[in-house]
This record gives sequence, structure tokens and C-alpha cells, in this order.
Amino acid sequence: MLRYFKPAIFLACLVPLALLVWDALHGQLGANPIEAITHYTGNCTLIFLLITLAITPLRKLTRQYWLISLRRMLGLFAFFYGTLHMMTWVWLDKFFDVHEMLADVAKRRFITAGMTGFALMIPLALTSTKWSIRKLGGKRWQALHRLIYFSAAAGVIHYIWLVKADLKKPLEYGVVLAVLMLYRFGAWLATRVKSNQGAIKPSIEASGD
Repeated sequence: MLRYFKPAIFLACLVPLALLVWDALHGQLGANPIEAITHYTGNCTLIFLLITLAITPLRKLTRQYWLISLRRMLGLFAFFYGTLHMMTWVWLDKFFDVHEMLADVAKRRFITAGMTGFALMIPLALTSTKWSIRKLGGKRWQALHRLIYFSAAAGVIHYIWLVKADLKKPLEYGVVLAVLMLYRFGAWLATRVKSNQGAIKPSIEASGD
């Protein structure tokens, strides 16, 4: 079943891009097409980051363990839409003017946050292969891929600093991210408590002897 379901998810992940291309071809991007593309691809990036982060808790809560096989694909789609978001700024907005881009990064804090979020996604995308997992080792690879939380946080901050006044949408993303991070912290804490209890029990048994 997964063999057929995964390609369907892959095609579904391309739907936002298809809708954007359709709107562009039919002149439906409004008075400022570059701004419309920038906001659209930015939203897609955050949505895919949050969906990727939601896979692990959803897998554990529903016991649908096959969901974990979708995490890498969804994470790469987050990077894909993040790249489109970045290239919209680099190409369509700044026309590859490095001096102007560096000035924007230095002066505009929302761009600094966005660049930080994208930069943190690069090592995640580069180490998304099975070869990377084997090369880095499971624990080091997992530690590296926790950068996705920082990338998502930088993305939310980028959005909040960008809109300034209408904070409803970025705050919604922030709440979802906060819930996911709290779940992660709770799972980590439960594991530590269980581990400590497991270590204490043999000590008690040994002292009883």
C-alpha cells in the first residue's frame, strides 16, 4: 500500500507549485507579482517544515509507524520551497546584486532571520540520504537534524518581523511550532525519567542483597 501511497503524497506536495505556476500564467498574482510569489513560497516553506516536525509525534500518537518513511520527503519539499522563496528574493527582487543583498541582510532583521532559517536547512538537505546516516552515525545524525526546530523558529521570527502589524498568521505558525517543541521536550523528559528509574532499580536490588 505504501508503494502507491508515497507517490501520491509526492504529487500532492507539488500541487502548491502547480497552483502558483497557474496563477502566474493567468496573471492572477495581483499588482505586485514578486511580493505574491515571495509570500506564497514562504508560507509553503513554513507549512512543510511544520508538517515534517509533526510526523514523529503523529506516528507515536497514532501508532502508524509507516509515517516515518514520509519525513525525509516532506523535509526535502520544505527545503525545495525554501529555495524557491530564497531565489525569488535573490533573482526576481535583487537581480543577483550581491552588494545590495548583503546590505539588506545587515540592515533588515527579518531578512537576517530568514537567511538564518534557510542556512540551517542546507545541512539537513545535504545529509538527508541513507549514506549520510551511516557515515555520521545515528546519534550524531539525529543531533544534527534537530536544527530543523531552529530553522522553523527562525522562519516564524522572519515572518513576524516582516508583517509587523497583522500577526495572526505568523503567530498561528508559532503556536503550532511551540506545541511541537513542547511535545518533543515532554518526550525527552519522559525518556530521561524512565532511564533514571531503570538505573535506580538495579542499585536498590543490589543493596538488598
